[in-house]
Amino acid sequence: MIQENETYTKIDFTTTKLFKLYDCCTFTSCNFENVPLSSITFIACEFINCNLSNSTTNATSFKTVTFERCKLLGISFSECNPFLLNFSFKYCDLTLSSFYQLKIKNTSFIHCNLSEVDFTESDLTNSKFDASDLSKAIFENSNLGKVDFSSASNFNINPEINNLKKAQFGTENSNGLLAHLDIIIN
Repeated sequence: MIQENETYTKIDFTTTKLFKLYDCCTFTSCNFENVPLSSITFIACEFINCNLSNSTTNATSFKTVTFERCKLLGISFSECNPFLLNFSFKYCDLTLSSFYQLKIKNTSFIHCNLSEVDFTESDLTNSKFDASDLSKAIFENSNLGKVDFSSASNFNINPEINNLKKAQFGTENSNGLLAHLDIIIN
């Protein structure tokens, strides 16, 4: 049950049966809201303008997958199959999602809403948060080495409990590194 090089447009997967493996497929304006994606493999797939909110991802494989302009609210990516896990996000809303304890080095979050996203104990080495909103995002015991936060906004990262070696910050947003000190900077 493999689908290769297929394009799916405006399909409601809440009522359509899913295959076990999708290779080089494109999903445009599709609905996966609350759909169990457990044990499904996506290889080199693109999701464009899709709603995957509250989908279950137990043992789901995302291998070189791109999400663009997608709604991904409340997804626990931490339940995904970690083998060759690789994805990128552009203009996506990931509010309340979780990347808890994931090794997701070199991940791009470009113009994303990452409000209240859990990055606790995740390895984000060499990732990029380009023009992304990190309001109330959680970073605890996270590896943020070489991460580019230079254009990110609204983050609160405690350098005492996270690895920030060679991470990049802009002068405009560096206050997010001092919030834990409860000081006022004028």
